[in-house]
Amino acid sequence: MDHKNSHSASYAAAGVDITAGYKAVELMKKHVARTRNEGCLDDVGGFGGCFGLPIAGMEEPVLVSGTDGCGTKVKLAILMDKHDTIGIDAVAMCVNDIICVGAKPLFFLDYIACGKNVPEKIATIVGGVAEGCVQSGAALIGGETAEHPGLMPVEDYDLAGFAVGIVDKKKIIDNTRMAEGDVVIALPSTGIHSNGFSLCRKVFNIDNNDPLLYEPREELGGKTIAEALLVPTRIYVKPVLALLEKVDVKGISHITGGGFYENIPRSIPDGLCARIHKAAVKVLPIFDLIAKFGNVPERDMFNTYNMGVGMSIVVPAAQAELAMQILKENGQDSYIIGQIIANAEEKVILE
Repeated sequence: MDHKNSHSASYAAAGVDITAGYKAVELMKKHVARTRNEGCLDDVGGFGGCFGLPIAGMEEPVLVSGTDGCGTKVKLAILMDKHDTIGIDAVAMCVNDIICVGAKPLFFLDYIACGKNVPEKIATIVGGVAEGCVQSGAALIGGETAEHPGLMPVEDYDLAGFAVGIVDKKKIIDNTRMAEGDVVIALPSTGIHSNGFSLCRKVFNIDNNDPLLYEPREELGGKTIAEALLVPTRIYVKPVLALLEKVDVKGISHITGGGFYENIPRSIPDGLCARIHKAAVKVLPIFDLIAKFGNVPERDMFNTYNMGVGMSIVVPAAQAELAMQILKENGQDSYIIGQIIANAEEKVILE
């Protein structure tokens, strides 16, 4: 599209440079192109993203949607001036949710609000979004960048988005077949993911850019705390989709804000409970540091963070080994952390 005649000196004087927006779009097109799949019908730049639904072989196709952002993890990305992975987080928080009902992601749209549109920075952010889309198989079919002078400092931005997926109605994972004796399998996280950063900011004095953030630490394998916190959220879509083809998956929980105590119960039906063995959970070193520096009680840690488990999956005990083998074949480690028991009072017990 030709934007040579599109320039408003008055708007620029008010703090919004529309030509920067055009440049950002041009810079991000190469990233968007990486995400194209069979459903894409047009290119970025129009007023709406068009997508053809792949419903062949489905009796009752159901669309599943999810929306989220990266929370105050963005603050750390801004402090570190590292913007190439935060977009992965935005995609992960959405697609990891919709895979919990068995839906295959189809497409994603992002929204970036910024104090000042720096095209190269925006394109880098979108590059991360595109990488998340590639990892999940979703197409990035559109988005919006909004410049908000006076509302946000010039260096600040926020990032959110939403994903749409599809699943045959008869294959929706609704926990109705879950039974006593089923096994709870953990899929390891890459770290904090995108939740609990308000507590992290307090514990590590992030808002004041504490030098502690940038000291390499032996327990983190030589990484700094800042580097460990900024590691992007793992996207579980492809290995879970492979698992669904061969194993009777009865429930999936994406462990996000609220940790074990809020998220695991969301996939457990009334009358049953997930008994989680805390000693089996492979807690990552970054969580030990949060507990240590913040003097955070263990229950609060498990009620805020994923503690090293980004997703839990419930399968029949007889299929547990097969499930872990399939996950491994698809690049995903896993291990058993608990069982499903009868309990009318609670839906998760950590012991």
